[in-house]
Amino acid sequence: MYTRWAERRGFTVELSGISEGTEAGILSADFTIHGRYAYGLMTSERGTHRLVRISPFDNQGRRQTSFASVQVWPVMDAPNIEVNESEIRMEVFRASGAGGQHINKTSSAVRLIHEPTGLVSSSQEERSQLQNRERAMTRLKAMIAARIEEEHEAERDRIAGKPAQVGWGSQIRSYVMQPYQMVKDVRTEVEDGNVASVLDGDLDEFMEGFLRWRRSLDEK
Repeated sequence: MYTRWAERRGFTVELSGISEGTEAGILSADFTIHGRYAYGLMTSERGTHRLVRISPFDNQGRRQTSFASVQVWPVMDAPNIEVNESEIRMEVFRASGAGGQHINKTSSAVRLIHEPTGLVSSSQEERSQLQNRERAMTRLKAMIAARIEEEHEAERDRIAGKPAQVGWGSQIRSYVMQPYQMVKDVRTEVEDGNVASVLDGDLDEFMEGFLRWRRSLDEK
């Protein structure tokens, strides 16, 4: 969905890491979108997304509700933030391309887990494990810095008495394919009956609606 959206806007997408599901599909993916205002637009997608559809794995054709968490972080060049190395767990794995095809034969890809926050960053672009670790560490520091800024902003809003905004772990948008067709953003009330088009990357209406909604909150 986001890859298609980026392509429509002429942005480029750089895959950092991907984990395949045990049965089918993708369990998680990390990628960077490069383009003008990419981060500002993508902030509208941060949160939990809910999908209601007929399960492709249920031979009785029953409806299934699935959830996906989307995290969005800005790209920062070596942010000035201290990270305790003892709080970071490193995992190595083989870099893989689309469809699970290996693009190298050694475990050079790196995944870093920041234990106190649960934040995870990864890199598989470089050929060496050391280079991938350095790149993953830069991303992890950027993620921690952004998380700190979000917490400060939430605290400022609480003190100022602003309405609580949808945060981590909260449903921000529903994609219903059965028994009717509807995509609805629960924050902005923006709706679209063409679910297939939205899942194919037609997201501008939702992103622009979110930016207008945020502006209205800031003006209160």
